[in-house]
Amino acid sequence: MHPARLAPDILLHDCTETRTKRSGPGGQHRNKVETAVILHHRPTGIMAEASERRSQADNRRVALFRLRLRLALVHREPPEAGPSPLWRSRVHNGRLAVAGSHDDYPALVAEALDCVVAATLDMPTAAATLGVSPSQLVSLLEKEPAALGALNRLRGTAGLKPLR
Repeated sequence: MHPARLAPDILLHDCTETRTKRSGPGGQHRNKVETAVILHHRPTGIMAEASERRSQADNRRVALFRLRLRLALVHREPPEAGPSPLWRSRVHNGRLAVAGSHDDYPALVAEALDCVVAATLDMPTAAATLGVSPSQLVSLLEKEPAALGALNRLRGTAGLKPLR
């Protein structure tokens, strides 16, 4: 299973969490308290951090989301033999419904990119495997510019045109 699809507590078990101070809004309180959170996923070496909020708990939640998204973009796993239960629960009448800020988004991006890579970057084949249209697949990736950029880099190395 792709690490971006793991439950937060299981994913955090594979991470090293570092707390530190960062400067910025929040004044004296922020400068005295270690509110910044850095998560390092030990199996892959991928890191993410958050420090823009005054609350350590909020920064931890944001850092975890960023880590899951970064794992979805960088780390590839062989796809399952069909859409996951999470994917199927998000597809209604061939349309994929998820916001880019939703906790399910990184897992769906990971599944989509794994499927596209397994289909040798053929979007129609990957979309058919996942039960959506190619435009729905591209729309999912467009919600996070780095996701579409990651796919376009892969397409560029394979000599294919970038998607818009």
